[in-house]
Amino acid sequence: MTVTHPKGFRASGVAAGLKATGDLDVALVVNDGPDFTAAGVFTGNRVKAAPVLWSQQVLKGGIVRAVVLNSGGANACTGPQGFQDTHATAEHTATVLRGGPKPQLIGAGDVAVCSTGLIGELLPMDKLLPGVNAAAKALAADGGPAAAEAIMTTDTVAKNAVVQRDGWSVGGIAKGAGMLAPALATMLVVITTDASANNEVLDAALREATRLTFDRIDADGCMSTNDTVLLLASGASDRQPSQEELTAAVTEVCHDLAQQLIADAEGATKHIAIEVKGAASEADAVEVGRTVARNNLVKTALFGNDPNWGRILAAVGTTSARFEPDRVDVAINDVWICKGGAAAEDRSKVDLSGRDVKITVNLREAEMEATIWTTDLSHAYVHENSAYSS
Repeated sequence: MTVTHPKGFRASGVAAGLKATGDLDVALVVNDGPDFTAAGVFTGNRVKAAPVLWSQQVLKGGIVRAVVLNSGGANACTGPQGFQDTHATAEHTATVLRGGPKPQLIGAGDVAVCSTGLIGELLPMDKLLPGVNAAAKALAADGGPAAAEAIMTTDTVAKNAVVQRDGWSVGGIAKGAGMLAPALATMLVVITTDASANNEVLDAALREATRLTFDRIDADGCMSTNDTVLLLASGASDRQPSQEELTAAVTEVCHDLAQQLIADAEGATKHIAIEVKGAASEADAVEVGRTVARNNLVKTALFGNDPNWGRILAAVGTTSARFEPDRVDVAINDVWICKGGAAAEDRSKVDLSGRDVKITVNLREAEMEATIWTTDLSHAYVHENSAYSS
């Protein structure tokens, strides 16, 4: 139930020595067609890693026949040499696949490249390129789980998802456990479908799916340099769903993966859903939810099992959303401890002993709503992001 579940795709994951642990660190996902259409969404950070810049160029051509991914190094902020290394990786991957057991008419411009790891260091090409050779030899129709494992960094578990429709499907793999924030995260995501769709349909589906899923998880308000989400279509099912059908399926897979990402966020002890209701606009609802999600006083209170609604209300008050302070209601785990901007039910009724937490903010302005997912701020998060470079 992974990226190779849709027909027409093979994948692999191998250990090339990029990680000191010896774990899997190079992945390859190949589209065997007959279609090779694709779409991509990338980090909104102005500081973009070399593989992001390269893959953005590849997507302009509208065809992606293969994606090569590595963990163990981000190849970000590495200057002209870093971009040359990305180009060399794509060129090498294309050469290897042209001579493989299933030869492809593939060039470097058909290969997307994704990297993740420490920023500021060049990749060891003497290890990466032989790793690509090994990954090409290991390609298999059941290789999705190995590919998902090979892109892990601080992740504790691999992330896979599949949605099955009548005669066609969508599958995906993802990595990411920190710096989860809108305009993406420190995430790499490859989504595949055996449906037939042109680039415009794929692009519309992916952007809508991303808007409602990956753009609404926010672990720590930080944005990475390497974030990449790719959608590849093989057309191998010979089915052509409508725009609405494809968007719904892609959104379902993205939501599944996004929830796996936030559940595995670094050091998290709480999985927090912030539901904002009664907003004058969707933008207002998203802004309020995102502001609460990024508020360190709220996050530390929840780590300490403190249902501190005052911190939540104060965070809402920093936004530009339309609301009247004396009309706002706040609930934690369905206990309405704030009504009309003042204390309501006894806060001791809120049970925060479990991992899942739901915060509901009702602005009582109109009918729009949105949900943002976040985590608490724990000792473990501080330790993981200070004890070593990641």
